[in-house]
Amino acid sequence: MSEHGEDGYSGEATLVVDGVSLTAAVELRGCFQPIDGYYHWYGRVAVHEELTRLAGGKKKPVSIRVGAHSATGELSDPDPWGRYRVTGTSKPPFQVSTTLDQLNA
Repeated sequence: MSEHGEDGYSGEATLVVDGVSLTAAVELRGCFQPIDGYYHWYGRVAVHEELTRLAGGKKKPVSIRVGAHSATGELSDPDPWGRYRVTGTSKPPFQVSTTLDQLNA
């Protein structure tokens, strides 16, 4: 967890887009938003030729798995460098702090 109350993950993840499974490097962050009461997570997927072919520069639903954690979200338009943004609400695809002891560590 960062000093700003964000959880996160950086590394390999399994993505499923249109029924096709692929492994890609991701950079993910997330935090609880008390205003709406949901956990919001977001990040970028490193440039990946197969993902670019599958998504075709358009928004697409995506399933992301990191170890035992998985979640569904949405891929959005790629940035100028070809990295797709990914966002989701509620359960993230990575471990989050669930006790105050973990938050203060």
